[in-house]
Amino acid sequence: MIRNVLAAAVVVVLGGAVVAAELKSGPQVGAKVPGAFHPYNVNGEDAGKTACLYCKAGDSPAVMVFARTGDDAMTHKLLKALDAETVKNAKAEMYTFGIFQGDKAALEPQLKEAAKKADLKAVTLAIEDKEDPIPAKYNLSPEADVTVILYTDRVVKANYSFAKGKLSDKDISAIVQDVSKIVAK
Repeated sequence: MIRNVLAAAVVVVLGGAVVAAELKSGPQVGAKVPGAFHPYNVNGEDAGKTACLYCKAGDSPAVMVFARTGDDAMTHKLLKALDAETVKNAKAEMYTFGIFQGDKAALEPQLKEAAKKADLKAVTLAIEDKEDPIPAKYNLSPEADVTVILYTDRVVKANYSFAKGKLSDKDISAIVQDVSKIVAK
């Protein structure tokens, strides 16, 4: 009887560990960034048009943020922090962009307002274009509300993925700190 109770306790503990496992979304560390696609740009030099942000970044240090909603305050806070890092690392030609998934008609005004409110200087916000969607080979998890990929020379150096409501100030600090992995000092 005691063995059965102990065995059940071990199963519950191990089962909890599996549930708490890290959410994986997007290309993982060491992998090549999968390639080009052309989202609709909300701000930046190609505002109002579709343009390949992956192509614009080239081999430069880059941060790519995928988000499922345009109204999340923590995602906006992350983008503002990354904007400051991008401006700070302009000499390294750092490039940062956020691609939002969802209805363009609803997202575009939200993102325009977010860019204006955050006074974004270097981060381009874009919306996934249904005619040229984010390629499946990006392996974005449907459970991930926000996926952040830091890369240089088109190789992933850091990857963060968050379920809805899980992105925190601590996570934003860790992501900003990891910019050093892509920008040569």
